[in-house]
This record gives sequence, C-alpha cells and structure tokens, in this order.
Amino acid sequence: MAIHNKSHNNSALRSILKKNKDNLKNKTSVDFKMPEKSISLLFNEDCVKALKKIPDESIQLILIDPPYNLDLADWDTYENYMEWAGTWLDEAYRVLSKSGSLVIFGGTQFRNERSGDLTEIIYHCRHNTKWKLVNTIIWYYKNGMSAHRYFANRHEEVIWLVKTDKYYFDLDSVRVKYSPEELKNALKDKRLIPENVMKGKNPTNVWEIGRLNGNSLERVGHPTQKPLEIIRRFVKSLSYPGAVVLDFFAGSGTTGRVCIEEGRHCIMIDNDKQSQVYFKKHLENMSQTNLKKEYNRVKTINEFFKEVNSLDNK
Repeated sequence: MAIHNKSHNNSALRSILKKNKDNLKNKTSVDFKMPEKSISLLFNEDCVKALKKIPDESIQLILIDPPYNLDLADWDTYENYMEWAGTWLDEAYRVLSKSGSLVIFGGTQFRNERSGDLTEIIYHCRHNTKWKLVNTIIWYYKNGMSAHRYFANRHEEVIWLVKTDKYYFDLDSVRVKYSPEELKNALKDKRLIPENVMKGKNPTNVWEIGRLNGNSLERVGHPTQKPLEIIRRFVKSLSYPGAVVLDFFAGSGTTGRVCIEEGRHCIMIDNDKQSQVYFKKHLENMSQTNLKKEYNRVKTINEFFKEVNSLDNK
C-alpha cells in the first residue's frame, strides 16, 4: 500500500474527516443539506503524482474511465499496465473514505495481457489488495459499431468497489418509475413493501442508456465521452449532497459537470491540457439548461478543501 499523506492533520479537513467517520450506511440524500454552491477543481498532472497530494480518507466517490492500453495514443500506451494501475489503485484506496466507493469503467473484450482489461483489474484487486467488489454493472446500448468477425458489441462493463461493508448507497435517489400496469402488479405482490414500490423499482445492474451520437448536444469534443445520465446515476447513488467526488482520468470533465448540477464537490485530474477546453464547453452547455447551479472553481488541492470546509461550517 502507498505511504499515507499526513496533510490530513490540517484544520481545513477536520470536519470532512469527521463526517466520513459517521455511519452513512443507512442514510439517503434527504439526510444532508444541499450546499449553496459546488467547489470544482480541474488541474493537469500525472494521476499518480496528483493523488499523493490528496489527504487520507477525504473522498466519498472515485469515478474513473482509465486508459485501456490499446495504443490509441501516447496516453493509452503502457509497457506494464497492471504495474501502473496498481499504483493508482493503492492511492485510490488510501484517499477513499470508509463509506466510499470506487467505480471503474472498462471492458473485458481485450485480447492480451498488456491490455487494461477489467478482468485483470478484478484479479489484481482480489489477490493483492483489500478492495471488495460489490457489483458489475452492464451498460447496455443499442447504437454501436458493426462487426463481421465477432458478435457486434453493445455493452460496456463497470465495476463498483468499496473499502468496507459500511459503504453509502442511496437506492431511493435512482429508482426507476413503474409503468401504470407494472405499478398495479407490483402493489399486489405481497413480497414487496408498498412504500418502496411507490418510490419506484431498483434499476438492477443492467442499465440501458444510449451512447452519445456524434451530433449529440452533450458532446464537447472528447472521443470517449460518457453520457451525463450514466455518470449522474453513480453520483446520486454513491455520494451525498456536499460530498467530495474524484475523477483522476477526467477526460471530458463530465463528472465535474454532474457534480455541480447535483450539489457535490469535485476534484478532476488529467494530464491532457485539452481537458480544460472540454470542461469549459460543459460549463457553457450547462448554463443553457434548467439545471443552473452555483459553483466556484479553485486552482489547488489546499484551496479546494479550504473552500469545502468553509461551506460545511456555515
């Protein structure tokens, strides 16, 4: 495991760390006050170097879509992928709160040991770390590339990992409404609790959410940009209002936009300076929607936690 960052002793973090020690297992979003504004940080640096600057157990949700080592570009080429991935998995474990979650987008369709296959990551976590696997989520979509030498791919896998069994999970915030006929039948089912039925159904671990088309209004120019809807479901179910979310492969900055819209604070890291352009476009798009929210952009880790702490103390 990585050496712990002792900077968590500074006063700007005490209230955050105290909150992380509370038992959040049975709480939902209604138990938290929505912050008056979200604090957002995006800076460009190697993810492992940047992670070492983040204090122990200061993050509630880590949401990442890492490179897959497919040699698509310099940022997608690693001689020993799992040796590299192991370093950020250890750092992620250190910075995550005991009630927190790590979500990793990926796939299992790669063909050699150099690839960033989720199977390899799961194997590594099981045999070399204390990470616990809660779910594999299947992201199913109808639009995709055709194929002639194999069955055309129409899904991606996402894994959800935690440090402890006391992880925060707010199912109510992401329940799916029943159709009138489904609701009628569900209320007749004696195995189901009527109060929960009225809230909606569990979306299960298979999510049908369309991929972004080239002309989608959500597009900001990043080649592997994820839809707002899928990021929003993770943010709402695995973090609470005022929580800190981390994305150290920020890419298009979609996580940052969703966090602003949902009243979370977000640290984004990416070694590509173009990520600043993508995120700026997200903010421009967001300003034209009905989900306008107050936010404050800061430039350093210390400034970020100082701002978050000041909001918590109001």
